[in-house]
Parts: sequence; structure tokens; C-alpha cells
Amino acid sequence: MELMKPKVKDFPGRHINVNIANPELDFVSAKDMAKQKAKDTGADPMLLSWYNGKTGESYPNIECGPGDKPAWIVYAESRGGDLTIDINEGQYVFIYLSF
Repeated sequence: MELMKPKVKDFPGRHINVNIANPELDFVSAKDMAKQKAKDTGADPMLLSWYNGKTGESYPNIECGPGDKPAWIVYAESRGGDLTIDINEGQYVFIYLSF
């Protein structure tokens, strides 16, 4: 299956790249790992948006902004997203607001 990488690389805030050598990695496991990585920064993170590069799905699935960035990134930026966890170079991307 070909990975659908996000079209932009300018995710908000601090970036943490995580490589997981597990071909069976699913969304729920990736989300749990991302949450733990976010907590390891000393933050009390709140997940704002995510992207699934395996399926192209994202949350929130809305229209917003001028269209030069995907809506899920614009949504997170406009709500103060300051921590991006990128798992396996776009396989899964999670944007958090840290408190």
C-alpha cells in the first residue's frame, strides 16, 4: 500500500519524529504512542488534529482556510497547536496543544 504523505511539511510548533519498525502498525497503536511521546515532553497534551497517511483520512474533516494547507493543519494552528508527532515520515501525524 502506498503511503499518502501530507502535501505540506510546515507543521506547527515543536516536531518529534518517531520511527517504528512494525509493518502492522495501526492507527490506534500509533495514536497511543504519539500521546506517550507528547506526555514525555512534560506537557499535558490535548490532541487537536491528526492525519492517517495509509488512508488519507484526517480529523477534523472540515473545510477551513484558503486551501494552501490541509484543513486539519489549519485547524490545529488556529487553536494553538504547538507539538507535532510525525510517525514513520507521514504514516501518521498528530498535532497537540500542550498545557
